[in-house]
Amino acid sequence: MASGSPTISSDPLAAHFQAWRRARHCALIPYLTAGFPQPDATAQLLHGLARAGADIIELGVPFSDPVADGPTIQRASQIALEQGASLDWVLAQLRDFRAEHDTPVIIFSYLNPILRYGWERFLADAEAAGAQGVLLTDLPAGADQPIERALESSPLALIRLIAPTTDPVRVRAIAARAQGFIYYIARMGVTGARTELPAELLAAVRALKDVTEVPVAVGFGVSSAAQVRAIGTVADAVVVGSALIDTIEREGVSGAERFIRSLR
Repeated sequence: MASGSPTISSDPLAAHFQAWRRARHCALIPYLTAGFPQPDATAQLLHGLARAGADIIELGVPFSDPVADGPTIQRASQIALEQGASLDWVLAQLRDFRAEHDTPVIIFSYLNPILRYGWERFLADAEAAGAQGVLLTDLPAGADQPIERALESSPLALIRLIAPTTDPVRVRAIAARAQGFIYYIARMGVTGARTELPAELLAAVRALKDVTEVPVAVGFGVSSAAQVRAIGTVADAVVVGSALIDTIEREGVSGAERFIRSLR
């Protein structure tokens, strides 16, 4: 490992990843759009994903302009918003889930809903609801230092994103401030299930792991057990989003649980 890598000993996800590494276990992280396909399905889906073997759950806050997401998650977000899903409602779903499950949960959101909710209020309420971290797709490292410092000093891990086109110098700078895990974007463009992984992906993940001790999760386009197995040979975790949302739309809660079990 490169010298100067950040310590993760106080990180809310560190103990989990340390145990998974000792067991040579690649964590499975399903993404769920809260409020889709109906508001009352969210609680059932959270419980089902935990039962099916999810190691961490990304709980997505619906947003009207999800620029990093492809058609599947855009549609899911719009349906959820039309049925009244909001950030405070999402946190209420997490509070209820936490009463029965200790599966770590990451709040996945764009910046605007949290700005409208209020930073201090969000940090306090998300922690109280039982979140372990937050991933903000439109808050690049260095874009807003006061907001980043507030997140970094909170009990929530601030999950950072790194893309295939990120400059190596910037990769090291992002990795130095990463908490929880680094989300490595498997391919350029928006989210969406793909049948093949980029040829250079595994080598890129190995290179990233050479410069950081923070766990690396890979997402964007992962849709099959074979892809999960391949990524699991180099990464600490795999994120599955659009393929799960597609399954929920076709097969409902029971289908989603079967799908995650098949990946696990």
